[in-house]
Amino acid sequence: MTSKPTLCFWFSSGADEAATFYAATFPDSAVKNIHRAPADFPNGKKGDVLSVEFSVMGLDCVGLNGGPAFTHSEAFSLQIFTDTQEETDKYWHAITQNGGSEGRCGWCKDRWGLSWQIIPRALTRAMRQGGAGAGRAMAAMQKMNKIDIATIEAAARGDGA
Repeated sequence: MTSKPTLCFWFSSGADEAATFYAATFPDSAVKNIHRAPADFPNGKKGDVLSVEFSVMGLDCVGLNGGPAFTHSEAFSLQIFTDTQEETDKYWHAITQNGGSEGRCGWCKDRWGLSWQIIPRALTRAMRQGGAGAGRAMAAMQKMNKIDIATIEAAARGDGA
């Protein structure tokens, strides 16, 4: 075990499937170890996957197959920052078209209920500029599910206003 913090995600089941999906979807991600239960536990039997160690874009995580007692909520999400529309589309579609769902303003959920924010850096640049440009960019973003970079940049510049 490392001395740095590690995120632990409680899954009803499927932590190993989720970790495998994340490792296949995001760069610098991997499934590191799968731990099987040494005895029966409330959500499974001896030999079932109990937990999995994995990383998402270098962030160390553990997935625990803890059963249905707790669920994910939007109060916690992973933010993925993107540089291009192609990259934004790639991650958005990977999450939402694999049993996930779309949310507003760059938010989506994967099929395990974990919330993600797919945020183009163009949006953060527009918001940092402040003033009317940031206000226009925010107003444009609030009409979107998946963020459209060209629309955000045009709004920040005041094009079409």
